[in-house]
Amino acid sequence: MRFSVVVVCYNAGEKLTDTVATILDQSNKDYEIVVKDGGSTDGSLEALRGLVAARGMEDHLQLISEKDSGIYDAMNAALKHVTGEYVIFMNCGDAFYDGQVLEKVSKAIDLAHADPKEQTAREVFYGNRYLDPTKSVEYASPKITPLTCYRNIPCHQCCFYSASCFTERGLEPKFRIRADYEHFLWLCFEKSARFIHVNECIARYEGGGYSESEENVKRSAAEHKEITKKYLSAWQLFYCKAYMVVTLQPLRHFVANNPALSKGYNKMVRGIYRLLGRK
Repeated sequence: MRFSVVVVCYNAGEKLTDTVATILDQSNKDYEIVVKDGGSTDGSLEALRGLVAARGMEDHLQLISEKDSGIYDAMNAALKHVTGEYVIFMNCGDAFYDGQVLEKVSKAIDLAHADPKEQTAREVFYGNRYLDPTKSVEYASPKITPLTCYRNIPCHQCCFYSASCFTERGLEPKFRIRADYEHFLWLCFEKSARFIHVNECIARYEGGGYSESEENVKRSAAEHKEITKKYLSAWQLFYCKAYMVVTLQPLRHFVANNPALSKGYNKMVRGIYRLLGRK
C-alpha cells in the first residue's frame, strides 16, 4: 500500500462524504482511507458506508469509531492503524485538488528515489494548495528553511509523510492548534528529514476551521512562540522577526487573504520562486 489517507471527524455531516468522495475519485487506487471518528451520532458514518459501498471500495476503508480528546489525539489514534508507505491527513471539508493528485505524487516519489543515495528514512513530499476563500493557489516554498519554518510551512493537507516520520513519536497533543506544526519542525531540526517539493496543487482548503476562531487565533500565536523558541536559535528568531518587519508582513497577510488581490499576489510569489531558481 503506497498511501494512507487519514480523515478525522466528529458529527461532520456531509463534509465527511464530500471529502472521502475526492479520495475515491483518485485515478491511483493504491491507497487506504483511515477514518477516525470520535463517536458521531449524526448519521455521517452510515452515509460514509453507503458511499464506499456504492463505489465498491469497501476494502479500501478502515473505520475506527471511539472517543478521543481532540483532533490531534484522533490523528495519533489513526496512525496506529495505517499500513501505507506515506500518510496524508485530510480534514472534513477539505478535498484533493483533482483526481490525479495521488498519481502525480506517486510519480514524484519514484523520481525522487531514482538515486537510492538520496533516499532517507524520513521524508515529506509536499505541494501547493487552492484556497476556496480567495479562489487562488497558494504556492509552497520549494525549499524548507528556518524562515519557511517560522512563517509558513505547508499545511498538513498538502504533506505526504513517510510512515517512518511517526514511528518514534506522533503529534504532541498538548498543542491544541499547532501540534502538526511542532511535529514538522521536529522532523526538520531534530531528525534531518528530507523535504521534497512537488510543484502541483494537492488540496483544496475550505478555510474557516477550528484554528481560525478568535480564541484559537490567540492560542495559535502563543503556541507558535513556544514552538519556534524550542527549535530555532536566538539568531534565527531575530532574523525571522526582522524579515517579517522589513517585508511588511501585516500588509502582505492582508493582500494574500483579500479575494480581489490574492491571485495576483500569489502569482508574484510564484514568479519570485522561479527568479530565484526554485521552480
